[in-house]
Amino acid sequence: MALAIFDLDNTLLAGDSDYLWGVFLSETGAVDRLHYEKENERFYRQYLAGELDIYEFLRFSMKPLRDNPLGKLQAWRQEFVEQKILPIILDPAVELVEKHRQQGDTLLIITATNSFVTAPIADLFGIKHLIATEPEMRDGHFTGEVEGLPSFREGKVQRLNEWLSNHSLSLEGSSFYSDSHNDMPLLERVDHPVAVDPDPQLMDRAKTQGWPVISLKSPSRPGADRPSG
Repeated sequence: MALAIFDLDNTLLAGDSDYLWGVFLSETGAVDRLHYEKENERFYRQYLAGELDIYEFLRFSMKPLRDNPLGKLQAWRQEFVEQKILPIILDPAVELVEKHRQQGDTLLIITATNSFVTAPIADLFGIKHLIATEPEMRDGHFTGEVEGLPSFREGKVQRLNEWLSNHSLSLEGSSFYSDSHNDMPLLERVDHPVAVDPDPQLMDRAKTQGWPVISLKSPSRPGADRPSG
């Protein structure tokens, strides 16, 4: 039994759940639409370029969690999953997860997106193990701060090492599927790195290293990708 690790955004999903959560909040009027959309776009472009200050972004993205009661957030999240996430779940991604499940592998999603947004998405894939950035909560309310280390870039490696220790597992025989050059620190640690619809930087590294390159994008899912411009 080996560990099968999956990035979430633009890997198992045909889009970015963190970005789409911001879009959803803007559309519902939960945040100032013009300001939030502008900042959301700015951070997303920084992420794609490998220039994201993760702590600056998290202060921005977790402010709506801090500023709204948990019950309202949970209701919004249910609508968000139905409206924004279900349409971008890739059928080939579901099949890939199921293939590893049938092989008896331990399934794990690791993502920089916070666990409030991603926990129900992991449930949709039937994956019980999730490493995500953890929003700090005190007395039933989010504080707007991060609990522990964000699972981003090298942070994914550190968080995974802690998880492996806690579960008495190793990376022997492990696979990791990702689309992003931001995940190269972890891709270099596993036995079987796989580039999934990779960005240009990851494509170059995959070619150099001889890593497999696959596509899970499904043309039957119109409008799945975030808008470009």
